[in-house]
Amino acid sequence: MSDLATALSDATAKMDKAVEVAKEDFGGIRTGRAHPSMFNKINVDYYGTYTPLSQLASIQVPEPRMALVSPFDKGAMVSIEKAIRESDLGVNPQTDGSVIRVNFPQLTEERRKDYIKVARNKAEDSRISIRNIRRTAKEAMEKLEKDGLAGKDDVARTEKDLEKLTADHVAKIDELLKHKEVELLEV
Repeated sequence: MSDLATALSDATAKMDKAVEVAKEDFGGIRTGRAHPSMFNKINVDYYGTYTPLSQLASIQVPEPRMALVSPFDKGAMVSIEKAIRESDLGVNPQTDGSVIRVNFPQLTEERRKDYIKVARNKAEDSRISIRNIRRTAKEAMEKLEKDGLAGKDDVARTEKDLEKLTADHVAKIDELLKHKEVELLEV
C-alpha cells in the first residue's frame, strides 16, 4: 500500500471514529423517551474507583419515561443512585431495595430547545474534528509530494478522494443531528 493510500485510510478511520463519538454524544442527550444509552457517560465511585455504570448494573426501559437500574452488587446501590442524581440527566432516582427507578419528567418546550442547541454544538464540534482530520491528511500528502515520494497527479487524485470522504462524513453528522432534532421535538 502506498503512502498516499495509508494517509487516506488513516483519515477514513479517524473520521469514522469522529462519527461514532458524535453518535455517543447524541445518545447522551435526553429526549422525551428513556433510553439505556443515556446512562453511558455516568461513572460511579465504586469502592474508590470510578467505574462506568454499565459495568455495575443492568438498565431496562419498561416504559417510555422510566428506566430501571438493577445493580449487580447491592452494596453499590447508594453510590449508583448518587451518581445518577448528580449526572446531567436532571432526574431524581428512587430506590426500592433491589432496583433504582428513574422517572423522566416530560420535557418542556424551553428544555427541548436547550437540548437542540446542545445537539447542534456537538454536531459542530464533530464537523470541526472531521475538518481537522482532513487538514492533517492533506498536509501529510503534500509533504509526500514535496519529499518526492508521490507524484503531483497521484496527490491531486487522493486529495479529491479525501474531499469526498470529508463531505460524506459531514453528511453523516448532519443526518444524525437531523434525527436527534426530530426526536427532541417529538412530544
